[in-house]
Formats: sequence, C-alpha cells, structure tokens
Amino acid sequence: MSLSRTHPRWVPYFFIAPFALVFGIFMFYPLVDSLFMSTYQSFGPQHRTFVGFENFVHVFRDADFRTALKNTSVYTLASVTVQLPLALGLALLLNRPGIKGKALFRLIFFSPSLVGLVFVAILFGLLLGSRDGLVNEALRAVIPGFPSEFFWLQRYVMGSLILASLWMYTGFNMVYFLAALQSVNQDTLEAASIDGANAVQRFTHVVLPEIKPVAGFVVLLSILGSLQLFELPWILFDGAGPEKRGLTLVMYLYQNGFEQNDLGYASAIGWVLAILLMFIAVLHRKLTREED
Repeated sequence: MSLSRTHPRWVPYFFIAPFALVFGIFMFYPLVDSLFMSTYQSFGPQHRTFVGFENFVHVFRDADFRTALKNTSVYTLASVTVQLPLALGLALLLNRPGIKGKALFRLIFFSPSLVGLVFVAILFGLLLGSRDGLVNEALRAVIPGFPSEFFWLQRYVMGSLILASLWMYTGFNMVYFLAALQSVNQDTLEAASIDGANAVQRFTHVVLPEIKPVAGFVVLLSILGSLQLFELPWILFDGAGPEKRGLTLVMYLYQNGFEQNDLGYASAIGWVLAILLMFIAVLHRKLTREED
C-alpha cells in the first residue's frame, strides 16, 4: 500500500486547521481591520468618517504623542542601562562557586516576576504613598523633622516606575544570564587564568563573547516589553500621572480608543508602535547576523 493512500494529502491541513482558524479570527482579521480603521476618524464603533492618512500625519504633530514617546523612551533606556547590568551582576554573584543557598536566592530574586504588574503597582502605591506610605513612615522614624507628607509619586514619576520595574524584572532577566553563564566553557576560563588573565579580562574576553547571544536576546526582550508599558503606570498613578509624566504609548492608544472613542486614531497609533517594534526587531536581527 502506498504512503499517499495510507496518509491522504489533506491530513496535514486537518492538523493545522485549528491553529489557522484561531489565528485568522483573533490575529489576522483584527490586524487587517485595524489597518483599514486607521484611515477613518471614529465617533464610537458605528460612526466614522474616511480621512485617509490624516491620522498618521496627525500622530507626528500630536504633542501628547511626543510626550508619550519621550516617557516610553526614557523608561526603555533605563530598562537597558540600569536593569540589565544589575541582572547580570546578580547572575555573576550567584554563579560563583562556593555560594551557599543558590536555589533559595534564585527563588527570592525571581519571585517578584510571578506576581503580575497589577500587584506590583498596588504594592508600590502603598510603599510610596504620601500620607501613610511605608517609605515615608520609615523616613520619619529615622530622620527627625521629615515632612509628614512627601509626594514620591508626584515628584518622581519616572523614578517610581523604574524602581518598580527593577524590583519586578531584575530577577527575571537574571535567570537568563545565569543560564548563559552556566554554559560557559570552564576549560577556556581555566586556560585564561593560567595565562595570567585577571577577573575583568576573563569576563570581557571569555565570558562576554560566550553569553552574547543570550544577552542580545534579553536586550531585545527588554526593549520590546518596555515600549509596550501600560498597566504599571496606569494603576500606580491612576492614569497618566501629574503633567502626563507617566503617559506611555500604549496608554495614549487606550485613551484615544476607549475613552475618546476615536478607534481610527488609536489604530494609527497602534500601527506606528507596531512599525517601531518591527524596525527594532529587524535592526537587532541585522546587527546580530553581522556579528556572527
């Protein structure tokens, strides 16, 4: 009996049909529909006027969009330049031989990423509250005359966001770096040590090249995730924060689409963000391929 008669040609399509159906309904159709919707000015889901590419032109003239882009860029820059080096440093410490309780420390550092952004926002809202926040209570106990009300969330909007994200994501990224460090060739490290290389030289010339693929992946993951920030500032500041210093790109998209009911302009913002994310992903891919 031939293989084609035993396994009809339609069998592979039968197995991929569930995925294709779900993808078409929940991904492809909304994606195409949002592209068409971005050419309209909407007044709720049932009333819209065709405006062509005017929404995309308005995006780059919109002062609020520039504010959201600036805030998101600052947060993304902090995620890459502060959070990732801290995660790598923790991974290097936990990877040292002779450290007792490594599994416990890994659990402690990783556990904040398990609780979710909503919990983290509520927690830091309680910590940085102006009246009975734990930080203010501790400072009043240590520093005589400390103001009874110090508005951390109003004065240091971006600092509060960065601090909350550090607490949540540093341990998460540490796990990636720790896995990469444990795969470094120990024979190469020993040979470098015998040749007289110090700890810094061993890290820069042996460890760093070995973990570069994982480091590149973590950088890309952090950038793409930071550009899509929404829940943390939305709950922590109950909106965009004072003077819109907590406004992010996804939050601005949400405000236009679900508060102003202009789904067309929100779709245009979403496509600008999608193009930005795709550009970063393609650029990262090109740079890593050139290095390889």
